[in-house]
Amino acid sequence: MMKTSHPKTEQTLVIIKPDGIQRTLVGEIIGRYERLGLKLVGLKMLLPSAVQIEEHYLLDPNWKRLVGEKAIESYLKKGEKPPSADPIVVGGQVIMRLKKYFTSGPVVASVWQGAHAVEIVRKITGGTEPRSSDVGTIRGDFVLDSYSMADTDDRAIRNLIHASGSVAEAEAEIKHWFSKDELVKYRLVQEQILYDVNLDGLLE
Repeated sequence: MMKTSHPKTEQTLVIIKPDGIQRTLVGEIIGRYERLGLKLVGLKMLLPSAVQIEEHYLLDPNWKRLVGEKAIESYLKKGEKPPSADPIVVGGQVIMRLKKYFTSGPVVASVWQGAHAVEIVRKITGGTEPRSSDVGTIRGDFVLDSYSMADTDDRAIRNLIHASGSVAEAEAEIKHWFSKDELVKYRLVQEQILYDVNLDGLLE
């Protein structure tokens, strides 16, 4: 029987966007993930290029179409006319806004490891739109932006963070942003409390 990897080895990508840095929330955001029990295994600050951002979003060849369909649906729900009926065109407009947003200043890219890392990070980060994100999430607590305001200003929504949406997405995105030698393997003392079956060695 083939041995599957333990959930504690799951990794996810988090990028603190330019607005997160300008709001001086880097420490607060990292602290939220650390307090959950996740292990930071990769960290760097950089100024991404427009090409790097476009490649990031197009790692999934269906992304442009899917985000375009979602945007068109959102316009129609609000009783508004979408900029185009073609989801590829609308998705292309979304990418243009994202490239402008991500390249406006430095970002902090990080890789986090731990049980159900992708799901847990998404939960604590909050929904894509800060306005409708739950209180207690990072976006719900620290941002007041909305889709309607972003659309009015013809810009990407400012929501502080990008977090991978699935395990497969995380694997592809981590490879896009980090080389293997930029990810550090090390033992974190608290992992004994989180994952050790019998909590051996706690008593003297």
